[in-house]
Amino acid sequence: MEIYKEFRIEAAHSLPNVPDGHKCGRLHGHSFKIRIIIEGEPDQQTGWIIDFADIVNAFEPLRKILDHSHLNEIEGLQNPTSENLAIWIWQRMVGTPIPLSKIEIRETCTSGCIYRGK
Repeated sequence: MEIYKEFRIEAAHSLPNVPDGHKCGRLHGHSFKIRIIIEGEPDQQTGWIIDFADIVNAFEPLRKILDHSHLNEIEGLQNPTSENLAIWIWQRMVGTPIPLSKIEIRETCTSGCIYRGK
C-alpha cells in the first residue's frame, strides 16, 4: 500500500543547459506540486503506515528553502529540472525517519517526474 502527502511551492528557475533559444532557458516560474510517497503496511494498532504529520515535519525545512525562491541559487540546484529537484529532495529526506518510496514533482498540470531513489 502507498500513502502520500502533497505540498505546493511557488518558485522561479531557468534551465542553463537547454539549447540556445529554448523557452526554458529564460527565467520563469512554476506552481510545483511535490508528492512524498511512502510504501508499507498499516500498523495493526494505529491503522496507518505513518502519521501524515511526520511527513509534514520532515519536509517543512526543505519547503522553507524552496518556496518563493529562485531555485538556481540553491546549493545543488544549479540546473533545477524537475528530475534534479526530485533527486535533491530525496537526498535530503533520506536521513529522516520517513521511509521514502517515491518523490513526484509536477511542474505543470501535464508535466512532471517520479523518482524512486537509486
